[in-house]
Amino acid sequence: MVLNLVCGLLQLAVWVIIGWIVLSYVVSFGRLGWDHPVRRLYDALSRAIEPIMRPIRSIVPPLRIGGAALDLSPLILILGISLLTRLICS
Repeated sequence: MVLNLVCGLLQLAVWVIIGWIVLSYVVSFGRLGWDHPVRRLYDALSRAIEPIMRPIRSIVPPLRIGGAALDLSPLILILGISLLTRLICS
């Protein structure tokens, strides 16, 4: 029972991170006001996810592609959670 709960929470974490990534594009490229519900949701998720991303970003800097930078830390975090899920839930 506890193992099923942990496995479910790990899967939920992956989906929350994916949702946060999508919202980051919506917020970056959209013209949303500070009080827009999408921006508020993004800010709330950022407050929860950023402390987890910070140590990864200190080890793996963003990948420079021309004038843009690609942050790989969400991908690394998702891969880490997936590995943990396979070890625990299989």
